[in-house]
Amino acid sequence: MPRIARIAPKDHIFHILTRGNNRQDVFRDDMDYQKYFEILERYKEKYQFKIYHYVLMKNHVHLVLEPQGEGGSLAEIMKGINLSYAQHYKRKYGHIGHFWQDRFKSILISRDQYLLACGSYVELNPVRAGVVKDPRDYQWSSYRAYAYGKRDPFDR
Repeated sequence: MPRIARIAPKDHIFHILTRGNNRQDVFRDDMDYQKYFEILERYKEKYQFKIYHYVLMKNHVHLVLEPQGEGGSLAEIMKGINLSYAQHYKRKYGHIGHFWQDRFKSILISRDQYLLACGSYVELNPVRAGVVKDPRDYQWSSYRAYAYGKRDPFDR
C-alpha cells in the first residue's frame, strides 16, 4: 500500500528531522559532517530553499527550512539530500541495508514566535543531549551565527 502524500506547501517553513536507522550514528568523523554540509549547500543552490536553523547530531539531523515557490518541493529537497548523504556513507564505510529510519519527519511551523522557539529547540539539542554544556561549543549547528554573528555557510 503506498504512503499517503505529505501536505507540504511551498513558501512555508518546516522543521525537519531525519534519524539514522535504529538510531545508529550517521556521522563518524568531521569529514562526514563536512560532507553533509557540502550536500546541503549543493541542494540549496539547486532548489533555492532557505535554511533558518540546523544542527547535525551523531545520529540525527534537524533542519528548519523553507522551500521557495520557484524551487523544488520539500520531498525533492529531502530526497536529494538524504539519498546523496546515504550513498556517501555507504561507499565510505561499506554500509549495507537501510540507512535512514523511515522517511524524514516534517512539521509545518509558523513564521512568528514558534519559528524562534523551534530554532532555539534545534540549536540547544547538543546541550540537552549532554554533548556540550554551552551551545557555542558545538560546531555543527547554526547557533553561533545567531548568537554571535559568526558567518554561517547557509546565509539566508
